[in-house]
Amino acid sequence: MSTGLELRTRHQSNLLSTCSLVSVRPRVATALEDKILQRAVVEVLNAVYEQDFLGFSYGFRPGRSPHQALDALSVGITRKKVNWVLDADVRDCFTSLDHSWLLKFLEHRIADKRVLRLIQRWLKAGVIEDGEWSQTLEGAPQGASVSTLLANVYLHYVFDLWVHQWRSRHARGDVVVARFADDFVVGFEHRDEAERFWAELRERFASFGLELHEGKTRLIEFGRFAAQHRARRGDPKPETFDFLGFTHICAKDRRGRFKLSRVTSKKRKRTKLRAVKAEMRRRMHHPIPEQGRWLARVLQGHYNYYAVPHNSRALRSFHLQVKRHWLRSLRRRSHRHRMTWERLGRLADRWLPRPRVMHPWPNRRFDARTQGRSPVR
Repeated sequence: MSTGLELRTRHQSNLLSTCSLVSVRPRVATALEDKILQRAVVEVLNAVYEQDFLGFSYGFRPGRSPHQALDALSVGITRKKVNWVLDADVRDCFTSLDHSWLLKFLEHRIADKRVLRLIQRWLKAGVIEDGEWSQTLEGAPQGASVSTLLANVYLHYVFDLWVHQWRSRHARGDVVVARFADDFVVGFEHRDEAERFWAELRERFASFGLELHEGKTRLIEFGRFAAQHRARRGDPKPETFDFLGFTHICAKDRRGRFKLSRVTSKKRKRTKLRAVKAEMRRRMHHPIPEQGRWLARVLQGHYNYYAVPHNSRALRSFHLQVKRHWLRSLRRRSHRHRMTWERLGRLADRWLPRPRVMHPWPNRRFDARTQGRSPVR
């Protein structure tokens, strides 16, 4: 007989998309008692570890958000001497956490053996896939309240503290870091330091059961002077990189000065539009006001995240594509439709919010939040 402290699991095939984390694997469905207990444990552990976590860690922490990580990265690139960016991707981070190392890390700060035993039981609860139970020997249980905190603790010891020490001991130039869960970007002033950091990071991760995705991890020339340096060598424009759903681009303002432009990632945009198209087919015969209200929520949610300065064109493009999907859906309702683009325009004016920038400039919000403190404490 299972107790209320044990996790009851089942297989789910939907995608978990948390900013930069998208994985497909069996998820843990916790019992109500376990959810309550896990939330209580998370509240206690948050109070403990918030005293330890470093300033460049933003993922799944109280009072922190993806936009704060984006602001810090933007300020670091524009104000520091960043010439090279390591765009890193950790292979299956949440499924690769070594349980023995994780428990050792927890024992550094948690003395209560009862709490440690609870966490150990949650880690070993296992999953049921295709009707068969299998034990989880590594990784955090996806879908459980405690998983994100445990992953943060693991990366705090494996990555954050090591980066902080490496920067103070080995770096001659500026080094900026922004991490959100397992998605992180590191900027360097000197290329040789970036290459050394990359090599040593691979070794560091291997010691703790983690691995950088070689096909997705790359070092690119990026920063205030990257375009000038590449032009002198006859190289094309600097490459771009994605972080938390935005593509970061080396651009220029009207005066010809460097500006960091952030636009909606094409991959994220295509994925969202495909989901809108599929849902509009399912809702094809629903009343038009109901469709309009649903699409309004979709657009407003998109604007709430992506409506940052320099991203207006991508917002307008998304708005236009949503309108086109709506038009096709309405025309499929009947072979004798009378839905024209002009008529749809009147419906869109009534129901669909127009795109507008909703977020302040990164440096203003960052300065207001940190009051002049360094973006990479």
